[in-house]
Amino acid sequence: MRDDGSREELAVPRASFRSYYGRPVLKPPVWGWKIPAYLFTGGLSAGSALLAAGADLTGRPALRRAGRLGGFGGLLVSMYLLIADLGRPERFHHMLRVAKPSSPMSVGTWILTAYGPGSGLAAAAELLPASLRPTLAGRLLHAAGRPAGLSAAIFAPGVASYTAALLAQTAVPAWHEARRELPFVYTGSAAASGGGLGMLLAPVAEAGPARRLAVAGAAAELIASRLVERRPGLPIEAYTTGRAHRLRRASEYLTLGGAIVAVSAARRSRLAAAAGGLALLAGSALQRFGTFEAGVASTKDPKYVVVPQRVLLGRTRRDEALVLLGQFDGHVELSPECDQPDGRDWRVQ
Repeated sequence: MRDDGSREELAVPRASFRSYYGRPVLKPPVWGWKIPAYLFTGGLSAGSALLAAGADLTGRPALRRAGRLGGFGGLLVSMYLLIADLGRPERFHHMLRVAKPSSPMSVGTWILTAYGPGSGLAAAAELLPASLRPTLAGRLLHAAGRPAGLSAAIFAPGVASYTAALLAQTAVPAWHEARRELPFVYTGSAAASGGGLGMLLAPVAEAGPARRLAVAGAAAELIASRLVERRPGLPIEAYTTGRAHRLRRASEYLTLGGAIVAVSAARRSRLAAAAGGLALLAGSALQRFGTFEAGVASTKDPKYVVVPQRVLLGRTRRDEALVLLGQFDGHVELSPECDQPDGRDWRVQ
């Protein structure tokens, strides 16, 4: 209070989330566009391999061929993109020196190692020239096609989901915050893209399993993607703003449109099936690029790092005080009172 009884206004500026010299608290990922493209092609390979195995068991040779070749082609492209971005191919070889179950990178490396031979052998069986099939080598390769394809299908779910676990275990706030939903987003996206490729390449008469896989994968992807956006936590804002939001919304529209075509016009029209398949493939690709962009954005804005750390620090201090008082029951309630962009505060009561 002043001498004249009036209230003194405090000239304290509102807190802002800044870092020293304007530098990010976390270093943004140095990966280029090749990594989200690698995430997409790897998922496409897994979805196609799973579809090919089903087509083989149900007697659909054209769909089987599309799935096997698409699966191995996606694997080759994904490995090229990964090696090209890393710059040193021997890094993959180094990962095979140990097996560490607690490391998503180590587990993913071994999953790819187990998946690749089956996918390659099944694709080779499809590419075997007719002139070589009567030979002993041709008969052996043809006979190995089915077990090889089934082997690839066994490891396909791991190939589809391990990249999500890999991203979620980093320090990138948006990826780590969505660690429970991201594997379902990626697995559903892989199934939708594999089904979309089957719709695009196989004749309508054989593409029934592809349409069903596409619809199931699209539903899983869309539901899991919306669950990500509804998850509490400030880093989730990175998925609903900026370029990441635009990419993911475009992905949802394409995926939903492709699924609608799959259950309607794709059953009768080859052209509609191809259009629906292309929409599903594009939607799956944009989903990976949108998720990647959200992670990059969350490292560039200090608030996505500072606020969650303040929450954790406040919770820890409150718990320590309650433990000393003998009143801690393991339950913590957060109360909105702080200086956040949406007017909420995440300090502990």
